[in-house]
Amino acid sequence: MDDAELLESLLGGNESSFTELVRRYHSTLVKVARYYVASAASAEDVAQDTWIAVLKGIEKFEGRSSFKTWLLRICANRARTSGVREHRSIPVDANESGPSVAAHRFDQGGFWSEPPVPFTDAIDSRLDNATLLNSVRDAIEALDEPQQAVVTLRDVEGLSTQEVATLLGLSEANVRVILHRGRARVREIVEEAVKGKI
Repeated sequence: MDDAELLESLLGGNESSFTELVRRYHSTLVKVARYYVASAASAEDVAQDTWIAVLKGIEKFEGRSSFKTWLLRICANRARTSGVREHRSIPVDANESGPSVAAHRFDQGGFWSEPPVPFTDAIDSRLDNATLLNSVRDAIEALDEPQQAVVTLRDVEGLSTQEVATLLGLSEANVRVILHRGRARVREIVEEAVKGKI
């Protein structure tokens, strides 16, 4: 069932629809909340509060956005107003977190010494897709904030850059820089994992 069908079923009193929505989105809520709060326990509390708010306000959902966007907005708002997170800005200083791609990947002329190989070419048929998927998931989990939140929302959950910026209280330009750095880090981690398995 898609989200719209689950919502209709939930409004009809089907509790299993709510269980499916929680299964589908709870871990994402915790990741979004974790961006704003100081601990994993606080993030879990915000996620739980979000589900309570959804149950109380589901009849007010007007469908002007997708359910997922509405749900994540509730979560972000609850995390912001929980009093746990102080406002912070995320610098986009190119020198602060180092280059997106390791310097050893380039020759003295600034060209790729060994161009990136698409994962599909690198793994050939010797590594199955499940192993690659697990490596990508592990790499995303290894990212620091805010990269983990931005990569999860943009690449895993499929939100637009504008939606991610709104949810996380960042500029769109900042989201793009963070996303680029996060993707580069994921690629680096996955390349190392793939090399060790083929």
